[in-house]
Amino acid sequence: MLIADSLTFEAGRRALVKDVSFSIRPGELLLILGANGAGKSTLLKMLSGEKIPSKGVVKLHNKEIQQYSPSLLALKRGVMNQQNVINMAFTVTEIVMMGRYPHYKSNPSINDTEIIQQVMELTGVKDFSERSYLTLSGGEQQRVQLARVLAQIWDVSNALLLMDEPVASLDLQYQQQTLAIAKMLTKRGFMVISILHDINLAAQYGDRILLLKNGRKWYDGAPAEVLSSKNIYEVFEIDSDVYTNPRTLKHFFIPKDVKIAT
Repeated sequence: MLIADSLTFEAGRRALVKDVSFSIRPGELLLILGANGAGKSTLLKMLSGEKIPSKGVVKLHNKEIQQYSPSLLALKRGVMNQQNVINMAFTVTEIVMMGRYPHYKSNPSINDTEIIQQVMELTGVKDFSERSYLTLSGGEQQRVQLARVLAQIWDVSNALLLMDEPVASLDLQYQQQTLAIAKMLTKRGFMVISILHDINLAAQYGDRILLLKNGRKWYDGAPAEVLSSKNIYEVFEIDSDVYTNPRTLKHFFIPKDVKIAT
């Protein structure tokens, strides 16, 4: 279980995140939405242990996240960042194998090798496994990074996966595939928290939605409860029409035209 208790992060005199509390249990997919500057990435970095809260605490499996050693924390949670700068010509296989580094000291085991093959197949990067990472498109690199993070926690019980805009560089097929993978992981007992911008994808895949505004938790609940036209306008300041998919009974949203004065 992950518990975020009264998290605040201040930069100078400004609170980027203010008094945010929530918890997530194994088997849940929590999606964080909010306008630009709402504090989403800052919150995720506190959850990962990268940033230390100015106030409040993060607990992972009943232990404060700052009390974990880096090596032990790497065995309990994986992080897929929005940007991953790699300047050396590693192959795709080498990048994915980096996810297994916390699991061995000198040489990977047969199990490590089998896991990276599984996650490369799952993320659709196996066909270019021997290509240089530097020759790939942005979307392909994003999928390789997903494979690397999956390799890190693939065989870890009740692991935590944190993702910062994991579908930003992907085409429609791989946007759906990435979130389907996240959903599949929850069926295996993982806890998954991801930042998204696409409200319709959030409504389709999320078990819970956390809406942030001005660094504060505005709403937290099931998509059908949280994602209303009223709430979307309140958080994003845009009008939208809400419909229900008759096949899935899930909501989807069509924004109304924005008129610019001339």
